[in-house]
Amino acid sequence: MKVSIIGGGGRVGADAAFALQIGGIVREIALVDMNQETAAGEALDLRHGAALTASQKFTSGSYDTVEGSDCVVITAGLRRKPDESRLELVNRNVDLFKGILDELKKVKLPSHATILVVSNPVDILTQLAVHSGVVAKSQVIGLGTVLDTCRFRSLLADHFGVGALDVKALILGEHGDSMVPIWSSATINGVSLHSIPGYTDEAAQGVFEFTKKSGAEVIRLKGGAGRAVGISIKEVVEQIALDSGAVLPVSSMHNGTSGIKDMCLSLPTRVGRKGVQSVLEPAVSDSEREGLLKSAEALRTIWSQIS
Repeated sequence: MKVSIIGGGGRVGADAAFALQIGGIVREIALVDMNQETAAGEALDLRHGAALTASQKFTSGSYDTVEGSDCVVITAGLRRKPDESRLELVNRNVDLFKGILDELKKVKLPSHATILVVSNPVDILTQLAVHSGVVAKSQVIGLGTVLDTCRFRSLLADHFGVGALDVKALILGEHGDSMVPIWSSATINGVSLHSIPGYTDEAAQGVFEFTKKSGAEVIRLKGGAGRAVGISIKEVVEQIALDSGAVLPVSSMHNGTSGIKDMCLSLPTRVGRKGVQSVLEPAVSDSEREGLLKSAEALRTIWSQIS
């Protein structure tokens, strides 16, 4: 599988490429960036490590390099400021993103090619990609709340003193301020989170609030997120490559699931080689369902201002 990363010279794109190298599943990684020298340097650096990781090909260049890609990952975009919401990025990033989509329209891609949108605000930009017609709408996926869910599980594990891989908890909805924690199905190795010693509603809510602001905190401390988002991108891309049917909280266009229609946001989604295989209707509490509908409306308001 060939994967091209638009924005591959930036922090997120480079970390995603490195994560994919360590994963060793994709066969070729192409890096495209406005700064072609930086992208070339990243590709060369990755190539130097190939003998100790996997037999992969690393290339860089202009959009011509994208031709034949099975998956195109878009990470390019302006960086969020510490006190700025992801949705406030919309006016600054929409024009840049439309330019990327215009370039992709000129590139020959396989009929099964998928687009994975990472740039923020990811749900709005995923919707733009769906409407662009570069690929079929089911072949457009946004990273959505995969990263938020990863952070959430890791922080819950820290709080309860358990292994992070044992925590199964979801964040759905917008990748942003209106994201919704799904407490009703959260477990630690199959045991309801509410049954774990030390659980209180207040403590759990505190973990969620820290999860929600974690991206801004990483930006404040080190200038930008990269490692966890790179791992999250790797998870989605590799499940696409393996055609595994894995269920992930990615963003995609919805047509009535959970009462959400004609908007992109994250719900449990089975993904494979051609993108979205199906969207699962999550069993949620009344308050969680209300939160998901509010999340959709918050995104719809922003969408109405740019469409």
